[in-house]
Amino acid sequence: MKKLFLYLFIFLFPLSAIAKERILNVYAWTGEIPDFLVRNFEDETGIKVNFATYENNEIMYAKMRASKNTGYDIVMPSSYFVDRMRRQNMLEKLDKSKLPNWKNLNPEFLHPAYDPQTEYSTPYIWGVTGMFVNSNYFPPNSIRKWTDLWRPDFRDKLMLLDDTREVFSMALISLGYSANDKNPEHIKQAYLKLKGLMQNVKVFSTETVVSIIIDEDATLGMAWNGDTFKAAQDNPNVQFIFPEDGFVIWVDNLSIPKNAAHKDEAYEFINYLLRPQVAKTVALTTNFPIANLEGQKLLPTAIRNNPTVYPSKEVLKRGQFQVDVGDETLALFESYWEQLKMSG
Repeated sequence: MKKLFLYLFIFLFPLSAIAKERILNVYAWTGEIPDFLVRNFEDETGIKVNFATYENNEIMYAKMRASKNTGYDIVMPSSYFVDRMRRQNMLEKLDKSKLPNWKNLNPEFLHPAYDPQTEYSTPYIWGVTGMFVNSNYFPPNSIRKWTDLWRPDFRDKLMLLDDTREVFSMALISLGYSANDKNPEHIKQAYLKLKGLMQNVKVFSTETVVSIIIDEDATLGMAWNGDTFKAAQDNPNVQFIFPEDGFVIWVDNLSIPKNAAHKDEAYEFINYLLRPQVAKTVALTTNFPIANLEGQKLLPTAIRNNPTVYPSKEVLKRGQFQVDVGDETLALFESYWEQLKMSG
């Protein structure tokens, strides 16, 4: 009778139903975690991944601020949003004992200004905001600094990123200030300087940067190094320039929200993405540099040694990480940004 009861129990209540379903809810940048890697993770672990994406940090941040329990277990804030969210107690302090693959990360990314001990963020992919130039139209050697973009002969030639913080960082750097400057007078100077650039601006974009560069709809301007590298595969006249007057280094990070319901699953997924082979796949799929040193070593030589994708330490010394500048300064940026767009 006991055996009969056991068989009936298993038949009526399959083990899959008895076992608690493992779930992971991820909210990430569009295009930065390849779908097939998510499917591979599901097949390997049996964890069901619910995957949602966003187009910019502001959308993610607003959603996370709107509710103490959004249901997400992993988010992907960029540099200064890590700083902002950790200060507002929105992120879980990482238990690195649950991330044995942490050792694969590049030490250069383990003490960023926005999270000095990487206690709340796992560096994932990164990049540099610099300049691109099409050598068919302009000699690359004649364009070395941000200040060169203000030349009168560049009228209606430029593409700028459609990103408030990036554009104001460029202007502040060109004036000799930090990209993280909070002085209202300096920010006003940056606005006035940008006003003088508007006659040279043809288009603002973040979503169609690669196609604009390839199709030569803009032949000079501001872009991320990964996008420029990707565009150069189709248009070899395109070159990336690391501005001599300085530039911003950004990092997109994997973080666990404070009220995440599936933390164990979150750690498993982050640790999976930290595998060298997986990191290599991310690099080849996104065309952006990765913060995983062991994964970088697996890349084809043409990419691993490409100075646009992986610039030298000497070049990177001119860069700076963005940190949170606070609500008041961001509101000032946004106010000037609206005025700037209206004047264009």
